[in-house]
Amino acid sequence: MRLSQRHLNLLSTCPRKFQHTYLEQLGSLTTPEQLERINWGSHFHLLMQQRELGLPIESIVQEDAQMQRWLTALVSAAPEILTPSFNNKAFRESEHWRVINLQGYVLTVIYDLLIADDKKAQILDWKTYPLPKNRRWLEEDWQTRLYLYVLAETSDYSPEQISMTYWFVQSQPEPKSLQFSYNAGKHEQTRRDLIALLNRLNDWLASYERGEELPQVPLYASECDRCQFAVRCDRTLESNETETNEDLIPNLVNIQEVSL
Repeated sequence: MRLSQRHLNLLSTCPRKFQHTYLEQLGSLTTPEQLERINWGSHFHLLMQQRELGLPIESIVQEDAQMQRWLTALVSAAPEILTPSFNNKAFRESEHWRVINLQGYVLTVIYDLLIADDKKAQILDWKTYPLPKNRRWLEEDWQTRLYLYVLAETSDYSPEQISMTYWFVQSQPEPKSLQFSYNAGKHEQTRRDLIALLNRLNDWLASYERGEELPQVPLYASECDRCQFAVRCDRTLESNETETNEDLIPNLVNIQEVSL
């Protein structure tokens, strides 16, 4: 089984949702607004990939003035990264793939841009949503942890020579970045956490083959408020006969908007 950071995040958040999404291949409803954000993000990543390869990008930006503005702002904010000199001999590759085998699973990462020289390696990732308020949340996200871990495991760089930087291209008034350094202690902790999570997945899959479902989050967990499988899992407020109308109002008000 191939696992990406999306799979790991879902396993850590709600194993039952992992079951519905990946084991049972149940689709999810996408609103027009969500679809628009997804498409815009895909086009921006394609734009950055073609720019890095030296391919024409006019066809991508000519019909989207906003994308052109964000690209110009990003290049201005990080010229040393996005406009390298001809004398720069560093290795650079957009959409760089790496995989490792761990506990019988194939862990896969795709770096939006990898820059490496004889002293350090930098992972860059483009985010098309505003800068998050909670830096710790992003540091603990499996994308950050897995991307750093895999590069250390598949290269000659020590953890201390590796970093990961997120660029939030839609932040105002200009793009902003968050950089995360790495070290041997973090690397070992990630290894232990990965093995523990994959061992739990082994147990869950064995139980699933016997007809048992994967675990759910606790009742009334906030994740259920915005989950497309809430009805299927009997986690809607309407499914609880003891819930009063007065209790219903604040729960609806507190539902948070989801960033894609």
